[in-house]
Amino acid sequence: MIHTTHSIRVRYGETDPMKYVYYGNYAEYFEVARVELFRGLGIPYDEIENQGIWLPVSEYSIKYLKPALYDQILQIHTYIKKLPGVKIEFEYEIYNSSKQKITEAKTTLFFLDSAKNKIIKCPDFLMDLLVKNWRT
Repeated sequence: MIHTTHSIRVRYGETDPMKYVYYGNYAEYFEVARVELFRGLGIPYDEIENQGIWLPVSEYSIKYLKPALYDQILQIHTYIKKLPGVKIEFEYEIYNSSKQKITEAKTTLFFLDSAKNKIIKCPDFLMDLLVKNWRT
């Protein structure tokens, strides 16, 4: 398993009139968390793209347990719980400033050869990096 944690402070423009984070902003939070997970593994996301690999999202599910509020610092825990094939699955948990779990989510992305526009298996350079950082 791979696990990382990233912090985000809720900005005013991300909230609705009740000062709750607008539901559409969670997808962006998860994207930031995925990018930071790859950075923590030693590969910036744009390097994956420079290698000719795109990672489009094919599935996204979310469960809101409690609202995230303006100016809170959120801890986003991101997990990869199984090694990828043609797709890679990320699971997320968001905790608020009081350490309460407020959101659970999952995204599935697939590996796409950008030159051929064809779905491929996880490229070796990325699989090697995942295996090297895998914890049981």
